[in-house]
Amino acid sequence: MKKEDSKTTTKKCKKTEQPVEEQIVITEQEIKIQEEMETKKTRIESDLIGSREIPMECYYGVQTVRAIENFPITGIGINRYPNVVKYLGVIKKAAAVANYETGKISKEIYEGIAKACQDVIEGKLNDQFPVDVIQGGAGTSTNMNANEVIANRALEYMGYQPGQYEYCSPNDHVNASQSTNDAYPCATRLAIYADHLEMISHLDLLISSLERKAREFKDVIKMGRTQLQDAVPMTLGLSFHAFAQSLRNEKEHLIHDSKEFLYVNMGATAIGTGICSTLEYREVCVKALRDLTKWDINLSEDLVEATSDASSMLVYSNALRTLCTNLCKVCNDLRLMSSGPRCGLNEINLPKMQPGSSIMPGKVNPVIPEVVNQICYRVIGNDTCIMLGANNAQLELNVMEPVMVYSLLESIELLKNGFDVLRKLCIDGITANKEHCREMVENSIGIITALVPVLGYKPCSKLAKEALETGKGVVALIREHGLLTEEQINEAMATEKIIL
Repeated sequence: MKKEDSKTTTKKCKKTEQPVEEQIVITEQEIKIQEEMETKKTRIESDLIGSREIPMECYYGVQTVRAIENFPITGIGINRYPNVVKYLGVIKKAAAVANYETGKISKEIYEGIAKACQDVIEGKLNDQFPVDVIQGGAGTSTNMNANEVIANRALEYMGYQPGQYEYCSPNDHVNASQSTNDAYPCATRLAIYADHLEMISHLDLLISSLERKAREFKDVIKMGRTQLQDAVPMTLGLSFHAFAQSLRNEKEHLIHDSKEFLYVNMGATAIGTGICSTLEYREVCVKALRDLTKWDINLSEDLVEATSDASSMLVYSNALRTLCTNLCKVCNDLRLMSSGPRCGLNEINLPKMQPGSSIMPGKVNPVIPEVVNQICYRVIGNDTCIMLGANNAQLELNVMEPVMVYSLLESIELLKNGFDVLRKLCIDGITANKEHCREMVENSIGIITALVPVLGYKPCSKLAKEALETGKGVVALIREHGLLTEEQINEAMATEKIIL
């Protein structure tokens, strides 16, 4: 730069405890641009690629603008998932606490960043996070989106204009002691954990609904089936209790696996070695995270491993897949048990939600179990995506984390909504066709198994053969042959005799 093309000014940072003089070289062109900014509704920001015009009302900056242009992929911004934005604010606030306490940033800058982070945490700036959920760069665009928004909001609190980064910089101050490779995974894993907690509360409600139906139907005798063939009698209540138990088991697996999200790599920076950070920073930052979240957050044991490893998402996604496998079974059974109404099993009645056909009058379909089945298929597909993403990490970083994060967040959201729909629009309103269920048991061949202790195996075999040949029910034949009194039949058919 030629001397005649610039002038040198000496500025002091306002309100700092220990004013520090800085040599700031300002070109004539930059002075002209700044003067224009004061009368225009835009500002100019620059990065290593060049300069871009930014609307003054936008808190995000040049790198966010480039990300918007580079990644028009899903049309879904990271602000579609509020907890992602919230926990970006949380980790940046924790980092600011640590940077201030370790002398990395001044009190003025810390206070500005802390206030800005609180705005992010409270959702006041969600519209400023438009970067697509799927992006190249291992999450750099998301991290810089947060850095720019927080820096510019902090500048306002400090009494400066957006873009005056010499007073509060997205990189030097908001991102101090950090890299995308620790900030992004930490924020997204905490966001996933928060979404997990909410999803579990909705799963609990669904399990409770199934348990209520189990109690309601505890005396409704029905035919159990294996390989879609009549087997032995049971109660409808047992079927619903089994539904609830299968989901309860998977809930416990999810709770266990979710704890891995609370191990973070803050302070690992680029590859886990902690370059541009300090050991003291790590300790203070993790403590600040605990204080801000009230969760038992801990530093990962091996930060190099933690920076490249995405197994926490993989394991949790596997648990979601297993949950969906069981949930599909529940929905498929509901569809079978409600089939008919005249030519199917017709053991239960699902709430009638909408006409089922554009051509067949009177048809009502099991639309709620059907849509939950489809949710499960999507989640299982997302699990495959997450597996592929985890499988394609290279060396010290997994650059595929954005699509893995998106897939997992989508799965959790879909299941949360699916739990509510299944509970409110299906399970809560199910009724039993009690008499029809009993008639099918009495007319079945399978009931003969319950009578073996009373009549013996050989006589029961003869009855079964006769029932098959004549089409008559087993109980009807017992009455016809006078093998048991009505009292004995009722006693043998009592649920407490059939089910231990």
